Amino acid sequence: MESEEVTYGIALSGGGIRGMAHIGALQALLERGIHPKVIAGASSGALVGAFYAAGYAPQEILKFFKDTSIFTFDKYIHRKPGILDTAKFYQVFKPYFPQDQFSALEKELLIVATDILDGTQRIFNDGPLIRAMLASAAFPFVLSPFEIEGGYYADGGIINNFPVELVKGKCDRIIGVFANPLSSIQPGELSSSMAVLERALKIGMASMSIPKMEICDILVAPEELSRFTTFNKDHIDEAYQIGYAHTQKALEKAGIR
Repeated sequence: MESEEVTYGIALSGGGIRGMAHIGALQALLERGIHPKVIAGASSGALVGAFYAAGYAPQEILKFFKDTSIFTFDKYIHRKPGILDTAKFYQVFKPYFPQDQFSALEKELLIVATDILDGTQRIFNDGPLIRAMLASAAFPFVLSPFEIEGGYYADGGIINNFPVELVKGKCDRIIGVFANPLSSIQPGELSSSMAVLERALKIGMASMSIPKMEICDILVAPEELSRFTTFNKDHIDEAYQIGYAHTQKALEKAGIR
């Protein structure tokens, strides 16, 4: 078990269902007495990070994602770009974050979103919480951009999929969990417009994220996650187990048992 004198920060990448590996990573850290005091997240990493910062245990977070339906008729969009209306997910999260404020969290949380109008990064770390979570998770084409104070925001992973630098200087050691590995594919795997879009985004995200891996004192970046698509819930448990196992190995490599 690691000494309580060492403080940790953790950066959680985007990745859709692959982001369930973050929950497995948090479980492995918990079992070794490691409790990151600051969390930075993008997209699915922002959602998992928010639950963790609010005090939910990894198994509670996993249950939420397994029980929550994404593609339901009540969330289909009307007169907005995208397939699903991001704003309609607000009521899904409200029971879990009743105060809906960053200030109500038990740990410091930094959420990345992309200003889709001017192409800049926005870091949310105070004020209303759920809107920032939804903005960061608004995957292009599928989820509509989310409006906050006159700005329109989309997936944080577009501009900063692995926000490691946001926890630098706030802790002694940085843990990075990267759930968007890039592997080679065959032409036949690009069988739809959605597959091409997802591939293009993954390439861009990987090129931005790989240099940041050197900043991490402990890095978890399972290549096996590349087998899973962004929205296929059939692989939630498998992604969780991969994150858990790889974090155990990374901690052992770092001499933490």
